[in-house]
Amino acid sequence: MRVLKASAVVLAWLLFCAFIAGSRALARRRLRMTAPAGSSPILVAYASQTGFAQRLALQTAQSLQASGAPVQLLPLGEVTAAMLQSAGRVLFVASTTGEGDPPDTCIPFVRRVMRADAELQGLHYGLLALGDREYRNFCGFGHELERWLRRHGAQPLFDPVEVDNADEGALRHWQHHLELLGGGAPLPDWSVPEYQRWRLVERRLLNPGSLGGPAYHLALQPLEGIPQWRAGDIAEIGPRNAPRRVADALQAVGLPPATPMPDGEALSAWLARSLLPPDLADLRGRTARQLAESLRPLPHREYSIASIPADGRLELLLRQMRQPDGSLGLGSGWLTAHVAVGEEVALRIRENPGFQAPADARPLILVGNGTGLAGLRAHLKARIAAGHRRNWLVFGERSRDRDYFHREEIEGWLKAGHLERLDLAFSREQEPRVYVQDRLREAATELKAWVDEGAAIYVCGSLEGMAPAVGRVLADVLGAGTVERLLEQGRYRRDVY
Repeated sequence: MRVLKASAVVLAWLLFCAFIAGSRALARRRLRMTAPAGSSPILVAYASQTGFAQRLALQTAQSLQASGAPVQLLPLGEVTAAMLQSAGRVLFVASTTGEGDPPDTCIPFVRRVMRADAELQGLHYGLLALGDREYRNFCGFGHELERWLRRHGAQPLFDPVEVDNADEGALRHWQHHLELLGGGAPLPDWSVPEYQRWRLVERRLLNPGSLGGPAYHLALQPLEGIPQWRAGDIAEIGPRNAPRRVADALQAVGLPPATPMPDGEALSAWLARSLLPPDLADLRGRTARQLAESLRPLPHREYSIASIPADGRLELLLRQMRQPDGSLGLGSGWLTAHVAVGEEVALRIRENPGFQAPADARPLILVGNGTGLAGLRAHLKARIAAGHRRNWLVFGERSRDRDYFHREEIEGWLKAGHLERLDLAFSREQEPRVYVQDRLREAATELKAWVDEGAAIYVCGSLEGMAPAVGRVLADVLGAGTVERLLEQGRYRRDVY
């Protein structure tokens, strides 16, 4: 089986070899030239054995470039410590060969850079780790690289993305991070998800009058089969353009809405799911075939699932976002305003093993803010269903009266003994403001005791602000060495965005 998989990878490499060989020098020259005066490009460094990591690195660089970000693309073997110290931001695409070994091409980096002292406190990095779960040391070199970066002071831009055998869902998650790094402009997915048909059956505003953005509880039911998922998994949504945007596009095209596209779909429906140009005048005069050849599907949007299959429906907790021009965000606008209750939604469930909880009854500490409660709620539901009662929730938002999402449910769990401890941080109710990291620090003695008893810590919510602040408190209270061991043991996990 491994030989067949290796052969498939080699075949893929041969197919892309001519493309990469011919474009690499051009890409590197072009990407370096995009940096405005005085700006520092994002360095994309790849460690490739068969060519797959190199191809993904090139796609990564091109995606960032398309969003206007200056980029430099290099093989990891050519990267020096001085480059890392001056780069500011680096994205690593790292494959693993054999039983956890680095690719041959990056041995110079391992010997010259990773075995020497390096001061990387100013470096922010992202990591795409490629591997095969059939091997014991899955993503071994990627994990080794990440431990080395953390040990020398580098800070993650987001949690490492692990890819098992070119899993397209994991690669789309990487693209999600690239889109955020590029300023949030929609970028086409490298591969379009195979969505299933779901129906929106409930939408409820949870925080009327809040100082923050509107937050909604949504429920969806499948129209095809009975899908399964685990707490911690992700819902990938296939959004649609706003109806007004579609109407404007139709006017620019000048064709009737029912005009058939090459695949038989009506033009109006096809435009609704297509990534339209900022200036719709660019569509003027195009035929249906020309539109089909030039426009790509809208990129997916992903949300933490807030329920478990036993609930009989998939539930989400999400905030309605707005663009700088005041228009609604692509995914949140579709789900909270444009699609009507009773209408269909394109949705795919993506497994998220990096945030799935342990199956045993060990204590679980759940920390989150805002709509990060979604993933934590699913974990609590799963723990309650399994009869595991050693659960500690630390949740923060702005106001107890306006923003205490699912309050009755949470306090019911506390009263019934399903939650052993509940700590709340409502930041706008006192001065100085109090956040979840402050509640953790106040409970330092209990935190250490739970960890000593084998507790796992799961954090869900804001990547900026909350997640790094929680990480600093954990290091202060538990010690940096203990936090490192928790990470290595899979007892400290994050789903942050």
